Amino acid sequence: MRLSCIRILSWTLLALLAGGLVSALTGSDTVLSLLTQAVIYAVFALGVGLLLRQNGLVSFGHAAFFGCAGYSVAVLIETGVAGAESAIVLSILGISAVAFVLGLVFVRVPGIAFGMLTLAVGQMLFLTASRSRGLTGGADGMNIAWPDRLWGVELSRLLEPHAMFLVCWSALVFTVALLSLLLAGRFGAITEAIRDNEERARFIGIRTLVPRAAVFALSAGVTALAGVLAALNTGFVSPESLHWSVSGVALMMVVVGGSGTLWGPPLGAVVYFLVKDVLGDYASHWMAIFGIALIVTIVFSPRGLAGLFLRRTAAREFS
Repeated sequence: MRLSCIRILSWTLLALLAGGLVSALTGSDTVLSLLTQAVIYAVFALGVGLLLRQNGLVSFGHAAFFGCAGYSVAVLIETGVAGAESAIVLSILGISAVAFVLGLVFVRVPGIAFGMLTLAVGQMLFLTASRSRGLTGGADGMNIAWPDRLWGVELSRLLEPHAMFLVCWSALVFTVALLSLLLAGRFGAITEAIRDNEERARFIGIRTLVPRAAVFALSAGVTALAGVLAALNTGFVSPESLHWSVSGVALMMVVVGGSGTLWGPPLGAVVYFLVKDVLGDYASHWMAIFGIALIVTIVFSPRGLAGLFLRRTAAREFS
């Protein structure tokens, strides 16, 4: 366990250093803005991938947590219930708590039925936000009244492309590091045992419901963090962030990157945005091209790019 902690700490420091180098060497604000969006969706994909990795469940409604995080921050600040910093913390913790309660019911439902249940709840929230004009601004969305200073830093400086990229990158790196530490311990072993064979886990005395609900809540909390970062980056939130198609995009990122590792889904998110930007300049129907690439990935590398990388690395070690 100690060696695992040292390894995670080392990779965390290297990742932070890499993010700093990318920020320093990138002179284009447009490119940095694109990378910031990619990192935000990398956090989103990490939440979706965590649920698939530890529970073996596919959610089609995780955009609900992504969008609700932005809306809850906006409403708490707008109504004066909490300051911006408190609103961020309350939103992430509140969404995680609600997800845990929902998870006690949702994780009892197996397979595709679970996915359809999350899809139904997500679309219900999408329609609610679209029609609640008095509270959420309806289909027009709402601007977020961020204060002049956030966590003691001037908002204008925080929203500069270089600073915003570093904030989002640091959030991603620290989230991956904390999840790695958590899953390297007893909690990770228990949830993997439940995922592989829930009946056998019950037979040896493991209570399976609470750990599975805890993974669902943890996944929702990570996704809510992505929603807060998106709200900070754009200063705006709309019902589109709750739509099932946003969940679909996150799932594509997870498939491309691979859910076998924690860093696979973030890798898929970065690849998705880079491909989107490159192909979008040359083809109006770039999604069709990406769809073909997605099918090829599923057929020839079911574990995604991360699985392909690990397989190639293992082959070199034994060659």
